[in-house]
Amino acid sequence: MEKDSTRPKSFIQRAFVFVLPRSWAESMKKESLQWFMKCLECEFDESYWDLGGIRWKAKGDPKIRKKCPNCGKKSWHQTYKKEKENQ
Repeated sequence: MEKDSTRPKSFIQRAFVFVLPRSWAESMKKESLQWFMKCLECEFDESYWDLGGIRWKAKGDPKIRKKCPNCGKKSWHQTYKKEKENQ
């Protein structure tokens, strides 16, 4: 089943989309869809937007320890940005 990335998912996404000018909200969503978190255990990756988060005007590739929605293990997740030609 394909994910629906057209609408805000979380409270924080809805709040930012509501308060920001439309062009900023669209830019925020577009960039958040390019940033991914990848589980270092099972290689599953998902965009920040699809996870309910926002990553906008950001730099760096931090690692975060969290529960993987795919394998269910608490593991390290690498943040990285997919450029358009790599998607």
